[in-house]
Amino acid sequence: MFKTGPEAAELAGRLKSLVSDITDVDVMVAPPFTALGVVAEILQGSAINLGAQDLFWETEGAYTGQVSAPMLRAAGCTHVIIGHSERRQYFDETNVTVNRKVKAALEGGLIPVMCVGESEAEREAGQTFSVIQEQLKEGLKAIATDGLQQLIIAYEPVWAIGTGKTATNEQAQEVHKFIRDWVEKACGNSIANALRILYGGSVKPANIAGLMAMGDIDGALVGGASLDAESFAGIVRPCSEAGKGGI
Repeated sequence: MFKTGPEAAELAGRLKSLVSDITDVDVMVAPPFTALGVVAEILQGSAINLGAQDLFWETEGAYTGQVSAPMLRAAGCTHVIIGHSERRQYFDETNVTVNRKVKAALEGGLIPVMCVGESEAEREAGQTFSVIQEQLKEGLKAIATDGLQQLIIAYEPVWAIGTGKTATNEQAQEVHKFIRDWVEKACGNSIANALRILYGGSVKPANIAGLMAMGDIDGALVGGASLDAESFAGIVRPCSEAGKGGI
């Protein structure tokens, strides 16, 4: 929950200029709902995609305060983040509602970025893999193959978000490999191999190169570092140099 419309437009314009020469990395920004329209205008003519931070699972109706997939598409969105840890923590998001939202996004022509991850207490209790397995199992329930082919998964260890802590490269790779292996068993080899898995958790220019060197980390879901155009561009460029295509 940062940036008014004019502030977000200024940031997007600066980022657009800084990464205009990078063509081999998919870049997406997800401003607040109130800034989507103005940022969409700024991004015209660039390769930067526009995403939303959440959506509702119905297309319309008496759901005051909610925003639907068709509304996001009309605002210029191509992507939407679903199940972010803050939505789960503060707004009672569950694996069931994540599943409904992923289906709504796909039906509405949006690419869902589905977030999974464990809390510090869960990691310390040795529950990391069981928690993530349940999030994957329930979040992807009854999703058709064509939908799975569009899906992006973001692993965000809750204990590393906004805390300054970052999972080691090896810790992140271990979980990313677990996710890919689970998807392979549940959905097939071709989907698992094509799946883009992003890492999110205090990603910054200083640690992005090491993360991108890991075999199963395909990109990053960037939080605080995306609020400064130079910092965000400093994350995009190493992804290009590492041959990783998503951020």
